[in-house]
Amino acid sequence: MTRFPAMSARGRLAALAGLLSACALAAGCLGEPKIEDRWTRLDLEATTFTPGQPLNPASACSVEVASTITYRKIVTGYAVMELRASSAINGAQVVLAPDAPRMRMAEDIDRILPNSVSLGRVVRPVTGWDHLIQRFDMKFGAQLPAPTDSSGMPVSVFLLTYLGSGEKIERPNRPDTVIVTPFVSTDMEILPVGMPVVVSGTP
Repeated sequence: MTRFPAMSARGRLAALAGLLSACALAAGCLGEPKIEDRWTRLDLEATTFTPGQPLNPASACSVEVASTITYRKIVTGYAVMELRASSAINGAQVVLAPDAPRMRMAEDIDRILPNSVSLGRVVRPVTGWDHLIQRFDMKFGAQLPAPTDSSGMPVSVFLLTYLGSGEKIERPNRPDTVIVTPFVSTDMEILPVGMPVVVSGTP
């Protein structure tokens, strides 16, 4: 068995300093993980919509969404899968796709939500913690709009999946509902996801 000479206290301190410097250099070279690996992330796994395939305007449709939430911290609230329409924001102004840059898409969804109306949705209460992955298969009905609004402006339709806080409202002789306030992505470090839905006749 080979034995190495005992190292002096000064030598041990010098070796430790060298090791710490090497670790710091390695961390700098590796860099910070991507934002999609640091923030809670929603992903679309499958939908009833084929990207680019036009749907009939002013008609009812059934929407099925398979999605996942990958948590990076404790989050409690509601998951919303929703079809929304907007004449204030068109599809060319936003970047929405399951593989789109996540920060840009989160910012665009934050803009779409207050500038659009709901065509149909499904809401589920959620609670998650770091590294938990939740999977959802959801279905809801929606009413597609006409290609233009009453003033002749073109209407864009978006399928969005996001998280928010909510208040459950009991309604006599009607199903209960939840008023959801979407989380602001940068405030909560959450990356929502979405995709455009093409309606026939939309300019």
